Amino acid sequence: MSPSNGGNPPPSRGLVTATVLFYLVAALAMVIANKWVLNQTVVPLFFLFSQLVVAVILFLMAHAMGLLQLPMEIDLQVCKGLIPMVGLNVVGLSFSNYTLSYVDASFYPVARGMVLPFTVVASFFFLNARPSFLVLVTCAIVTVGFFIGVFLDAIPVSLTGIAFGVSSSLITAVHSVVIKKSLDVVKGSALHLSWYTNLLSSIVLIPIMVLAGEVPDIVDLLFGDNPAPSHGISLFTAFILGSIVTGGIGFLMSIASLLSIKVTSPITHMVSSAVRGVAGSLLGKWIFKDIITTGRATSIAVILGGSVAYTWVKHNESQRPAPKFTSKSHYERVPLEEAEAGRAGKPE
Repeated sequence: MSPSNGGNPPPSRGLVTATVLFYLVAALAMVIANKWVLNQTVVPLFFLFSQLVVAVILFLMAHAMGLLQLPMEIDLQVCKGLIPMVGLNVVGLSFSNYTLSYVDASFYPVARGMVLPFTVVASFFFLNARPSFLVLVTCAIVTVGFFIGVFLDAIPVSLTGIAFGVSSSLITAVHSVVIKKSLDVVKGSALHLSWYTNLLSSIVLIPIMVLAGEVPDIVDLLFGDNPAPSHGISLFTAFILGSIVTGGIGFLMSIASLLSIKVTSPITHMVSSAVRGVAGSLLGKWIFKDIITTGRATSIAVILGGSVAYTWVKHNESQRPAPKFTSKSHYERVPLEEAEAGRAGKPE
């Protein structure tokens, strides 16, 4: 079922297919390219900063060519209103990069497998959105899948990586609560929100890199002699190439996620995310020689199955007549797919 679009004819099957493929390729390339660089560098925050700068430059180039229309003035009120959004974005992306630094690419979907349960819990506490029994069942399935991967995987897994993955998932969930208000700050423009988020996040990261103690390693990376014999190129060259590629993909993700939400149904979007998770694990096995054990494969299958079941349940619930609320204090629920649009550019 296609989303409602104000009475206009639904998108063609070709457009939907192209959009889903575009989103899948961009998201997969983002994770793999991130992992490739993070396997070689000890400055994940500087790498994130470089990605954001590249994305900002591409936004500016697209604006200069008339492809996008962006606000060029610095509106202090907008910046102030986006403080929670930017703060969560910086911490969430940083923790995502740290997660990839400590775990295999094939285990990444497991390490960040608690996004859905945390989102439902955050919506309950902050938005007063009571989940149905079936929603709780799907969250329980996802949680079981996560614990299968953590405790039943035959390969020792970094507890630090798991901690960063869980923290990143929690931040993503809280971010889903903030996204609605942040969109209101930029008058509902998801594109402007993505622009402001990339720009302000890159600025905020500068003092954080200093506080995290990355400056000596950054200097060594930029001016030292760091060969990478396994690839035949220097670490500096690998870092620059990786930053350009992932920054460009991050920019494309800003468009791909929005297109995926706009022209596909929530179920299609979630299924494409599920396929992305499986494909990411297979690529990790092929490119980085990751070992996919039975426990890890089972964990990924259970997490993705629970996520798809959640989307199906929410779709069915959305078809029912909305209950009438008399209380003016009731908050509007934030759909999970809308929250993902606000996280465009993240290595998912």
